[in-house]
Amino acid sequence: MTFRPELIDELLKEYRNPEDLMGEGGIFKQLTKALIERCLTAELNTHLQQEQLEPVPASPKNRRNGHSQKTIKGEFGEAEIAIPRDRHGEFEPILIAKGQTRFNGFDDIAVFSSIKYNNSGR
Repeated sequence: MTFRPELIDELLKEYRNPEDLMGEGGIFKQLTKALIERCLTAELNTHLQQEQLEPVPASPKNRRNGHSQKTIKGEFGEAEIAIPRDRHGEFEPILIAKGQTRFNGFDDIAVFSSIKYNNSGR
């Protein structure tokens, strides 16, 4: 996937110094937060879709149940992210695992999650 040059220009139009990119309110932190939250939402979608394929349980259907807040630390500093929840409490995120507070990037996680989902039938 490639980004249109106009999109990059728009994102960087206010760029004046390195803090605008990597500082507390910088674009790197904002993009990381947005990507993490969207990935976690996709993980929950996959989890809920898998449950729909299983035989109908006696308990009520599992579904979304809001978000919980979590502070993670990484090369971007600290960021408050919204972790999606399911009603049954069975959702186990891969990208930011329960109890994890440190996020070092997407590289290792993408390979791990691909292996996990391929091996678990998801």
